[in-house]
Amino acid sequence: KLGPDDRLTVSVTVANAGERPGREVVQLYVRDVVASRARPVRELKAFRKVSIAPGATERVTFRVPVEAFGFHLDDGRYVVEPGRFEIHVGGSATDTIGTGFEVRN
Repeated sequence: KLGPDDRLTVSVTVANAGERPGREVVQLYVRDVVASRARPVRELKAFRKVSIAPGATERVTFRVPVEAFGFHLDDGRYVVEPGRFEIHVGGSATDTIGTGFEVRN
């Protein structure tokens, strides 16, 4: 559970199982499960490019402020609604692993 002034910290380990050096763009997507209005299924909130030697692993950590999970209302106000969110991390929007968290007031 996170408050409005908190930061979400997500870490993932990326491995290069190949025999050649590799590069990956690790992407973090968020979904607001219970928003009061229609929201995107997944919104890109952070990404990091990593180079990984053959057989090596790289730990990637994202720190995203809760404020980044909000949206503008019709009157221009910016709000972060409390409720359940999903996190998805991977090399693309469709090839991810996920978990969830909750934002509270």
